[in-house]
Amino acid sequence: MDSIPAPRYRHLRGYAIDPSLSTALLTMTVNELTYKVAWEELDRRPREAGASYPAGEYLEVIDYDPASERFYEPVNLDHPHLLAQNGLPPAVGNPQFHQQFVYAVVMTTIANFEKALGRKVIWAENIPAGTKAPDGAKTKKPRDRKELDFRFVRRLRVYPHALRQANAFYDPYRKALLFGYFTAAPADPRGQLPGATVFTCLSHDIIAHETTHAILDGIHRRYIEATNPDTRAFHEAFADLVALFQHFSFPEVLRHQIAQTRGDLTRQNLLGQLAQQFGRAVGGYGSLRDAIGTLSPDGKTWAPREPDPAAYARTTECHDRGALLVAAVFEAFLNIYRERVQKLLRIATGGTGKLPEGDLHPDLVDEMTRTAAKVAGNVQRICIRALDYCPPFDLTFGDYLRALVTADFDMVADDVYGYRVAFAEAFQRRGLTPGLRSTAVEDLLHPLYPVALTEAQAADVVTFLRELKEQVGYQTDREQAYEQTRALIRGADGFHRLLESLFRAGGSDGPFTRLTGLMFPPGREKSEALGLEFKYPTSTAATYAIGGVALANRVTPDDTIVNHVVVTLVQKRGVRFDVDDKNKTVAVKDFFVPDKTPAAKWGRHSTVFRGGCTLVFDLDTLKLRYAVSKSIDDRARMVEQYKFESGMLGGEAETYFAANTLANLAGPFAFTHAHGTARRPE
Repeated sequence: MDSIPAPRYRHLRGYAIDPSLSTALLTMTVNELTYKVAWEELDRRPREAGASYPAGEYLEVIDYDPASERFYEPVNLDHPHLLAQNGLPPAVGNPQFHQQFVYAVVMTTIANFEKALGRKVIWAENIPAGTKAPDGAKTKKPRDRKELDFRFVRRLRVYPHALRQANAFYDPYRKALLFGYFTAAPADPRGQLPGATVFTCLSHDIIAHETTHAILDGIHRRYIEATNPDTRAFHEAFADLVALFQHFSFPEVLRHQIAQTRGDLTRQNLLGQLAQQFGRAVGGYGSLRDAIGTLSPDGKTWAPREPDPAAYARTTECHDRGALLVAAVFEAFLNIYRERVQKLLRIATGGTGKLPEGDLHPDLVDEMTRTAAKVAGNVQRICIRALDYCPPFDLTFGDYLRALVTADFDMVADDVYGYRVAFAEAFQRRGLTPGLRSTAVEDLLHPLYPVALTEAQAADVVTFLRELKEQVGYQTDREQAYEQTRALIRGADGFHRLLESLFRAGGSDGPFTRLTGLMFPPGREKSEALGLEFKYPTSTAATYAIGGVALANRVTPDDTIVNHVVVTLVQKRGVRFDVDDKNKTVAVKDFFVPDKTPAAKWGRHSTVFRGGCTLVFDLDTLKLRYAVSKSIDDRARMVEQYKFESGMLGGEAETYFAANTLANLAGPFAFTHAHGTARRPE
């Protein structure tokens, strides 16, 4: 029996959207599907031969309900009967099906990320906790550097019944997904049964959304810090985009909606809507969010979203602001799709482009379905790959547009179908261009090979990159890859030493230093006067952190292989401000070292400010390909960050929550995703 290879996939039944579509005659036939999840050996139960828990390489499902103080029996996905029938059938009242479904959707989302990124998904590290400041102050007390032993997180914990409330969120402290359940209170009982129990763990969209938060936190952990109006909005928008574009990977749902809309996906349809059941159950008339349109307050009429460049300036709530980004990306997708199906329409209509009345021919529906699925898959992968071309903190929508364009250029040099132009056009139509002076594609691209290295420096870079590729590039075990990468970074001949040699070239204001956005003033006194810690982890310069080193191995559409190493560098400094409350003016006053200054001495008008970069090295040419940086000495950005955090820009009144708030106890996503008690809108 041992000679029989394991299957490639585990097939598990589930919902395409959520249980509500199975109660509607129009959609019941397309709402149930079978997920193909990569096969893995699940943890065994010690007292039951052959039985398993839903716990594998990436996640473990822990079904404990705190409200009822009850553990639910874990589903045994290795039971022969379940293997023979693709798992349990969908059932709202079966906790074991709930476990099966969250496992299937989380694993599907992980697989989509790994395909796009060209590497394994790594969860955010466990960061040693410091002592919280008294009275809900906005920071923690300084910690001894010896405590900073970051640890690998093997599994994301998933709790299907963690909350008895209309909420679901990713907890970055516990590295867990927590799903709630609640009693529905719909505005219209025709769309949702009043008093019914709604489980957020049975919504594909909610599961994919929360999983994306967790994956994004593992790639860029500082994106949960709200340093400008776009940062938290991006987290929400990006999670929505991943969930939305996964709809297009479900062939039956996609084909059904293509037929219903006669191929016009700008009309109201399920593909552009998120969390159908949840939106109605908490008192709305439709889905929780819609990428392409809006319902009237009474829910009777639907209208497509019209781009409003002024909306970006006046919208501050993170979901509403994120919806602008979602609409821009979805519009780019729709425009590309529309151009791609024009050929099909000309063939089907004899060149007129006008379809006859009645149902579309099934063959035309099939071809349109294939085109929509291909374009949606491409757009989703571009959106995910763009993360490697973003700065590691303080992201704006303008930064993300540049990342989208550059990420696509690296995979497809000749943009025949206009993906890059479509992105630029859609962002410009909505005014999502902060910090940009042009939306011409050639101006949006990050410059190639931004700095020339000396022969000796180039040799050092080549040596390190080759060693990294040899030791980590072929490692399939996630924990081993993580530990070996850490060893290479921290070793005597590791990446820190390499960076020191590059920074020393040309002095404290050399070309490589300017490129990275970091600062290395000469000596401890000058460094600390500028708010920069000195001599950690190096022995000769101001402190900086290597946020991450990741290898990316991607296959382009023309079957060439792209091998990159993505490195993030971050530096921080404390900044105090002179604030004139009467005239609403802010100016930089002086600096302090955050980790060496007691919180009580920070001052009322202060913040922690970061600078640094994302470096993309090419393993084939062994050159630095891109440097995406934000200067640690950008005074204008310091002022803007303080204004945002203090509420002077009209956004959230307080970014750093008091010690007893939901955000501080369970993380920012618990606060932003809370819907309170389900009720009708006032």
